[in-house]
Amino acid sequence: MTELDLNFTIRFLINIGSILVLCYGCYYRINKDAEVASSFVLFGVGIFIITRLLHGVDMSMEFAFGLFAVFTMLRYRTETISIKGMTYLFLVTGIALLTAVSEMPVLQIITLNAVLCFIAFIVDTKLLTGSHSTKLVTYERIENIKPEHRDNLLQDLRERTGLNVLSVSVINIDFLRDTAELMIRYLPDNNEIKGFSARTEGR
Repeated sequence: MTELDLNFTIRFLINIGSILVLCYGCYYRINKDAEVASSFVLFGVGIFIITRLLHGVDMSMEFAFGLFAVFTMLRYRTETISIKGMTYLFLVTGIALLTAVSEMPVLQIITLNAVLCFIAFIVDTKLLTGSHSTKLVTYERIENIKPEHRDNLLQDLRERTGLNVLSVSVINIDFLRDTAELMIRYLPDNNEIKGFSARTEGR
């Protein structure tokens, strides 16, 4: 029983350490979203504890991923999650499952988790992602979101935000309020004010 408790403690520390590095050293470093980062940490800890405790009843990796899918359908399907957010959520889940049910030696688990965190860190550097940034804006000139008016939309966003907008994606449309949630991708200016709010208002 002592060996089991020690093994659980070691794997738990490896899991939470790896997830903290991934969420705060990689995700939060770029996105500055503490709420999402902390949610990922709690999600990873919960997945680890559940899968580790159920591992004693001959739980397979397929069943563990099925459990993750159930959690995803119950909660995360109602939220708008970016592709990057879903990628980090998958990595958090993968690390938690790997640490909980893998039969590999502890040193190999640490090495593999470190490699995953290192790759995530490198991929999110400006060397690979470029120097662009993104912002979520609420836009009320809903007629401009039509594909044939894309040039007008980009020009209007550039004039009203003062940003060098490169591209825009429609996240959500509210026909009752005649507004749309847009994700804009732009080249940040050195004079950009920290904490600038890109929520546009009607003229």
